[in-house]
Amino acid sequence: MIPRRVLTIAGSDSGGGAGIQADLKTITVLGGFGMSVVTALTAQNTVGVHGIHEVPLDFIEAQFDAVASDIGVDAAKTGMLATADVIRLVARKIREYGIEKLVVDPVMIAKGGTPLIRDEAKAPLLAELIPLAFVVTPNVPEAEILAGMKIASLADMEEAARRIHRAGARHVVVKGGHLDRGLGEATDVLYDGREVHRLASSWIATRDTHGTGCTFSAAIATGLAQGKDVPDAVAAAKRYITEAIRHAWRIGGGHGPTNHLAGAKGEG
Repeated sequence: MIPRRVLTIAGSDSGGGAGIQADLKTITVLGGFGMSVVTALTAQNTVGVHGIHEVPLDFIEAQFDAVASDIGVDAAKTGMLATADVIRLVARKIREYGIEKLVVDPVMIAKGGTPLIRDEAKAPLLAELIPLAFVVTPNVPEAEILAGMKIASLADMEEAARRIHRAGARHVVVKGGHLDRGLGEATDVLYDGREVHRLASSWIATRDTHGTGCTFSAAIATGLAQGKDVPDAVAAAKRYITEAIRHAWRIGGGHGPTNHLAGAKGEG
């Protein structure tokens, strides 16, 4: 059987824990066929981002056309889109190829604190890419920017999800991993325009969480490509990333990577 085709449009992480490297590992382990459009190269490890090289717009477009015109795309996800011009280009190509199952991971800040998007790119992200999203997956700091509000509780997460939905996204998942409520749970909020769903998992005390957002969004995109509806795809991705974090590898001197094999196979 031919696997479903999943495209990641994101930056490269030379350390292998996030970006297209994490995406392609996730897509492959979950049974999809992964393809990539590289938007930026980073010199990166578990400690931080040491350099960023932006890919020229014409070459981003060439990658997109090469993949989409020949292989085709069942679902796609976006990650690091550093500039307004890149966001506008990607939005145009998404429309051109009629990609409906689009997961937008609004990557803004690396785990070590390095900004991965220019300030001038935040407005077109909200105005041009978010309205194309079938699912958008901000963490709490990203949701605060997109929704224009502070988030300190689950109720705040739900309100932020509603605000982001009004910007045009079909489904919004606000990830609660950054919200420390002292309850021993990491709770995400899924909003579909009608109902709010809370997805809770046990809190895992670890600093080895590099690439969790990339991995989670890639897992959702793979599930959608394979025919899951949004609640099932998000729930499956939540289970996958929880196990990947639970069995994360202690690699490097900073935030180590998650274990992409553990999420699918229970391997430590």
